[in-house]
Amino acid sequence: MSSDEIAIRVSNLSKRYEIYDTPRDRLKQFMLPRAQRLLGRPTGQYFREFWALNDVSFEIRRGETVGVIGRNGSGKSTLLQMICGTLTPTSGSIETSGRIAALLELGSGFNPEFTGRENIYMNASVLGLSIEEIDARYDDIVAFADIGQFVEQPVKTYSSGMYLRLAFAVIAHVDADILVVDEALAVGDAVFTQKCMRFIRKFQERGTLIFVSHDTASVQNLCRSGIWLKHGRVEQLGTAKAVSEAYLQYTLQEIYGAESKLTSIGGGADEAAVPALTSDYGTQASVRDNLSDANGWKTGHADIVSVALTKLSDETDAVFEGDERVRMTVRARAHQALERPILGFLVRDRLGQDLFGENTLHFTGLRPTPVAAGALFEGVFEFRLPMLPNGQYAVMASVADGDLQNHVQHHWLHDALIINISSSKIRYGLVGLPFTRAELEVIHE
Repeated sequence: MSSDEIAIRVSNLSKRYEIYDTPRDRLKQFMLPRAQRLLGRPTGQYFREFWALNDVSFEIRRGETVGVIGRNGSGKSTLLQMICGTLTPTSGSIETSGRIAALLELGSGFNPEFTGRENIYMNASVLGLSIEEIDARYDDIVAFADIGQFVEQPVKTYSSGMYLRLAFAVIAHVDADILVVDEALAVGDAVFTQKCMRFIRKFQERGTLIFVSHDTASVQNLCRSGIWLKHGRVEQLGTAKAVSEAYLQYTLQEIYGAESKLTSIGGGADEAAVPALTSDYGTQASVRDNLSDANGWKTGHADIVSVALTKLSDETDAVFEGDERVRMTVRARAHQALERPILGFLVRDRLGQDLFGENTLHFTGLRPTPVAAGALFEGVFEFRLPMLPNGQYAVMASVADGDLQNHVQHHWLHDALIINISSSKIRYGLVGLPFTRAELEVIHE
């Protein structure tokens, strides 16, 4: 990519911290190596090295939204702080193009003794606005924060939610080219979180966004690309979907430990184009078996052998109109005895958002049904098919063993079934409903 296309270029970036066991060791490190060099002796080292980041490289295009995921301590916050310029790399380089605004740790950049008003002026000045520009935007910032008269109170009296409101209100009004958000939205209330998400969606139309979250569904929803950091190194770069799925498998393996070994399988579903609109003014859904190409993981204790969606009526037509009663069947085979098997499914949109699903956990809890090695078993789910907007939908299917608090996913398939929706009707939201009445009436007083 040419330099004009790049918003952020990170090259061989590393950050080392010196860990001292005692204050005495810090003093030794400050004084003794100098004396040892003067005396011509080998210099000693009185600290342990901790590499928060080690040889990290990637590029982010202008206008791209990139999700950064990884466990606590993987180096995410360190990376973001160096991109924002608040930390200096030990080695490597960072090139950025444009004004950067960041929402990192709650309250970072605020003086707790200052009022909200004073912190608005201070923080916006640090982000590059002049006093005249802040004056012109001050009322909009206060209105976005919506903290009332607390704007005149010291921020040390604020709750975490009020900190978030004020901090986000500032970065939303500084005309940034690059926006960095680090897990801070998790503390906001529902109303303000929705306001922030509306701003982020609008910002994505013109700017570059780096979004850090442990919620892989949010990463897939917001981001085009993903970066997985593990122990300070880049474990995987790729699409947000591929990186999120790999990270999910890794986190489950960490939970299971040596009890069950998860083995990656498959290569994922094809990203086919959205079918052309039909002319009969109704929803039409076709279902495609994708079991042979589905990706996920398995332990070898049990396998999903089929996933099917069929009509409950006697019709044999493979096209679904929407709102009819259907049956989802997930069939599996046990390779080892399972004490409390669980079968389930989730229907997801193309961004990886969970729309609806069910599993047999409730049935298993009421009536545990052991399955012998070699036996076939299936989960049957009957429901009314939603009226979905145009696009492709993937069905995730899984087989597990255990209960709600302690279970192991023995086979997990991300794209076991593909549902293609084509409709000329307007659909609002993620899932459409068959309204029986929608009309306008004039009230005569």
